[in-house]
Amino acid sequence: MRLLRSATLTVADIKRSEALYREYLDYETVDEGPVSLAKAAAWGAEGVAGAPSLTMRPQSGRSIFLRFVEQPPHPAYRPLRSYGWAAVEICVEDVLAANARMEKSPFTIIGPPRQLDGLPAIFPMQVKGPDGEIVYLTQIKDDLPIYDLPRAQTPIDCLFILVLACSDLKGALNWAQATLGLSFGREMAIQYTMLAKAFEKPMDEKFVLATLTHERDVFFEFDQYPPAATPRPAHPGLLPPGVAIGGMTLPDFDAALDRISPWLITPPQAFDGPLYEGRRMAVLRGPDGTLFEISEA
Repeated sequence: MRLLRSATLTVADIKRSEALYREYLDYETVDEGPVSLAKAAAWGAEGVAGAPSLTMRPQSGRSIFLRFVEQPPHPAYRPLRSYGWAAVEICVEDVLAANARMEKSPFTIIGPPRQLDGLPAIFPMQVKGPDGEIVYLTQIKDDLPIYDLPRAQTPIDCLFILVLACSDLKGALNWAQATLGLSFGREMAIQYTMLAKAFEKPMDEKFVLATLTHERDVFFEFDQYPPAATPRPAHPGLLPPGVAIGGMTLPDFDAALDRISPWLITPPQAFDGPLYEGRRMAVLRGPDGTLFEISEA
């Protein structure tokens, strides 16, 4: 896990979310405070300036963060029905034990543990949080031929994949390769019961998805959504509801400025705190309006 850095989620009650992720996912708060005007501007969401925010990391201490920003929910937002960041995926030691924990939590299990066809190394489940955020909890049993996957060091460990819902999968893949310097990993069609339920499709219908890599590190999954999906509804001046921003470091930050500049919301600037450590950050508005937060390695 060398490039993935963070996921930013919008929530209605930040203290509720902090307590929930601390109690049931063992995350700890490492930073908190109001969103600065400079950061809100970088996100293209000046309306969240001054909003409560906090950053949490897993019990293992790995520096891959979940950040929460408090803002009003959007009445038209429906999880798994719109383009943009759809879910965060977190690695766990034992998915059956994680399922037992989730059964006693405020999270709603929307996909019980199920072995994926053709992917014996992956044993996932999916839950929905009280703000509609979608969280995959995945046990990694083995490496895959073309890339490595992290092993959980604690019962519930770090974010390791961000899932993007696309209107045009091939276009989004081409953009990520040309703009972010990533490599195409693998494309596959799988039975995706969670999406089948969301779009009222037959449970055996297959959905196409693809991965993006850097060397042997895989951290983005792009899913092709059906035509019934819509752009993400959002309040003017605020962040998209649900998973709002995906964050990664860029090893060739200075060299990449020319190729990322058409997509920048504001010029890069340095920010403090555990997530940035004084390094420069900028946000790109990518395919389907998706926000990619890019920081120096």
